[in-house]
Amino acid sequence: MSRNTTLTSTKADPAVNETRIRVRYAETDQMGVVYHSNHFIWFEVGRVELLRQLGFSYKTMETQDDCFIAVVDARCRYRAPVHYDDEVVVRTYLKHVREKVIHFGYELLRADGTQLLAEGETTHIVANAQMKPRALPDKYLRVFRAAVGQRAS
Repeated sequence: MSRNTTLTSTKADPAVNETRIRVRYAETDQMGVVYHSNHFIWFEVGRVELLRQLGFSYKTMETQDDCFIAVVDARCRYRAPVHYDDEVVVRTYLKHVREKVIHFGYELLRADGTQLLAEGETTHIVANAQMKPRALPDKYLRVFRAAVGQRAS
């Protein structure tokens, strides 16, 4: 996505979650800019909300299905600073899904849609409570693959 592109809302897309966040003072550093690690916390918020939007609670995945999605890689490309009291939107979507690997994508946008602030991605392995790799239960795999397909079209 180009830095100069005007961003539009995708709220009608069931395969994309948009979560609004207002930056708290505690999330900024001495220069008044959001501390870089907070982007990953916001990505997690978006990820959990995307799962909820797709009809699943991450807590239920863990407690009822012994299905954990452990982060094995996390990346963020910072495009513009974010400051205290800014309102931002975390746009979260599934990029790729395999039986034992899930790849999420993220965009952090100004709430007015005028600027891309950051882009990120996380890769997760599917594991049980003992952190042994396992296949994603079919009920999740079907929905996740459908969500990836919706974004591809």
